Amino acid sequence: MAIKKDLSVNYLGVKCQNPFFLSSSPVGGNYDMVRKCYETGWAGCFFKTVGIFVADECSPRFDQTNKEGLPWLGFKNMEQISDKPTEQNFEYIYRLVRDYPEHVTVATIMGSSEEEWKQLAKMCDEAGVPLIEGNFSCPQMTSHDMGSDVGTNNELVEKYARAVTSVTDIPFIAKMTPNCKNMEEHARAAIKGGAAAVSAINTIKSITNLDFENMTAMPVVNGKSSISGYSGAAVKPIALRFCTQVQQDEEIHKLVKEKGFDFGYGHEMSGIGGIETWRDAAEFLAVGCRTVQVTTAIMQYGYRIVEDMISGLSHFMDERGFDNLDQFIGCALPNIIPAEELNRDFRLLPKFDDKKCVGCGRCYVSCYDAAHQAIDWNEKKRRPELNDNCVGCHLCLNVCPVQGCITPGEIQWKEGREPVDVKFKKEYI
Repeated sequence: MAIKKDLSVNYLGVKCQNPFFLSSSPVGGNYDMVRKCYETGWAGCFFKTVGIFVADECSPRFDQTNKEGLPWLGFKNMEQISDKPTEQNFEYIYRLVRDYPEHVTVATIMGSSEEEWKQLAKMCDEAGVPLIEGNFSCPQMTSHDMGSDVGTNNELVEKYARAVTSVTDIPFIAKMTPNCKNMEEHARAAIKGGAAAVSAINTIKSITNLDFENMTAMPVVNGKSSISGYSGAAVKPIALRFCTQVQQDEEIHKLVKEKGFDFGYGHEMSGIGGIETWRDAAEFLAVGCRTVQVTTAIMQYGYRIVEDMISGLSHFMDERGFDNLDQFIGCALPNIIPAEELNRDFRLLPKFDDKKCVGCGRCYVSCYDAAHQAIDWNEKKRRPELNDNCVGCHLCLNVCPVQGCITPGEIQWKEGREPVDVKFKKEYI
């Protein structure tokens, strides 16, 4: 049965039908592509990055990683910003704004100097876009004056953000690079320069595979290759980490408020990185992102994945009793705390369901070879048996191929520790 929920969200003062956007990439590089995505159900598009510089691309430029016959685990691309003339890109953007006013067309731009950033910002103004994103994060640009080399330089991030915001009142979003130690400090620099918010993450510098035929990385371009950006499901844990840290940074929220960019929701971040399903999207929303952006999953499955995202998120909200997105955006943030604040007074031992166990022995092998030798193997019954060495690490639960066979069980308090009520995950199916 179809369930309809209010998935609309206000993002930097702009009403969005739902939180689902294309990220600035090959999936949104011309009028017809974005038109199709809007008609499929996406709320908006961060148009492929436009610059004064027009990219001259290599061929081939993509590679992917997988595991045991599964679809892409990760995806590498060596593509730069748009390879179309600047004026043509802004013509596409202008037509999309005009023809699809109920959708949110965001112009993503990248300059190599203050003057170029200002020039591009003025062109965004003329095109009538509601939002501008600044790409401070592409890891495979051929110039050190652009991309992730800029995004890790606080002085340049602030200067270029100020260049844009000095010539337009359109809210400016800084797209941050994960190729850094501390994204928070770079996000602060962007907001000091006038950015209303940040989006994160862009791709991670990588070498996906080695080609032994040509003794270089993949993809092979005339016998050579280069380090470039990695995306897809494999980067989601890293993206969630960066988004959480930025959202938990009190100074960023303070700066947003001081600069007058608090539209009632604090820091309005857009989350990117490995989003393939409604659940992925819900996880980014739970750590405080108000919109999410997708590329790699579209490259695999096409624009219609948004239909499942809309349906799945609606069912999730209905099951959890949420009527709108604002009721759960950011709800996980208070429960993600520094490691030193975690309660270390107890052990949560695993419980084995002999009826579900298939006798594969993976828990026994993993525990003996990689953990605490806490599982004995009953040869007669072909079943695992817990011994007194268990520290409650739950490696066994994570390697078990049968869902619900190994679950949390008895709580043991360490000697001299005061028992308290313990919350733990119970649903593993």
